[in-house]
Amino acid sequence: MEELIYEDFGNYTYEEGLVPHEEPVLRHRSTCTGDALCVSLLVITAAIFLLGFCGNALVIWIAGFKMKKTVNTTWYLSLAISDFIFCAFLPFSITYMFMERWIFGLFLCKFFSSVLFLNMFSSIFLLVIISVDRCVSVIFPVWAQNHRTVRKASVIVILAWVLAIGLSLPSAVFRDIQNQMGRTVCYNNYTAHQQSHKIIVLSRFVAGFVVPFFVISICYSVIILKLCTNRMTKSSKPFKVMTVLIATFFICWLPYHVFILLELNHQHYSPYILKVGLQVGTCLAAANSFLNPVLYVFMGNDFQHRCKSSLLSKMENALGDNGRTTSRYLSRSSSVDGRVSTHI
Repeated sequence: MEELIYEDFGNYTYEEGLVPHEEPVLRHRSTCTGDALCVSLLVITAAIFLLGFCGNALVIWIAGFKMKKTVNTTWYLSLAISDFIFCAFLPFSITYMFMERWIFGLFLCKFFSSVLFLNMFSSIFLLVIISVDRCVSVIFPVWAQNHRTVRKASVIVILAWVLAIGLSLPSAVFRDIQNQMGRTVCYNNYTAHQQSHKIIVLSRFVAGFVVPFFVISICYSVIILKLCTNRMTKSSKPFKVMTVLIATFFICWLPYHVFILLELNHQHYSPYILKVGLQVGTCLAAANSFLNPVLYVFMGNDFQHRCKSSLLSKMENALGDNGRTTSRYLSRSSSVDGRVSTHI
């Protein structure tokens, strides 16, 4: 099987002296339908597309058209839009995997990769924003109630998207297509810019994983500490939810970044290990786009309590500002108005 998925979303590069396909004869003969790993990844990617596209579209519809605009709905709407765009472009990757060649031309090769990285960064930044907002709402509930406005939230979202655009631009610069053994591949061409390759990989690792993971972990650790300090540990639900959130982010993104870093010194590692690692890592990263609506919406409140209600009611209650998770516990020992939103 050839470098299909991570050529779309990954950072695989063909440097000077390195032919795009290290085993051209073997890889040229192989087909996706005859490769168990390729078929598995194809099915998983298709499932991610369907679940992510429908799930995020549902969040966009309800948060954008069925609910009053609040700070929380602004966060969730922006996150859903980011993940929705990512999932909407997955058919390009699925087609590439199945056909084992890029048929969409140079412009879409550059644009497709740029859009995927744009939504990777915007999604991650929005997860950080949501975590910080929750933490601030717990630590400074009065200040949050008086200063959390839709206008400020919208400005923060715009800044996050602008930063994400800046970090996604290298894909438009270095992405290229090349004909190899009668078929076209879309890949990262760093032949004349070896130093840029390292800078881009390291910047994506720091800005797209290290800093976000650190901030998210700190924020939820502070929330857990606050709950424990106020002796609100009778229910383990908040702790379980926060643990799942942190673990999911870590599991989804760490493998991708690890193999991208290893690929910088590809000559020291087995090409097959790098290929499989990047493919699996990219699938896990893509899975985060359909997991976000589940983790940040449905798990945000008492989902089981709403099993008898309609789907719309579940979504509206989960996205609304009157969450029951952390705020329910904080209200037991705080004289602050329970209207402060602290969705875990």
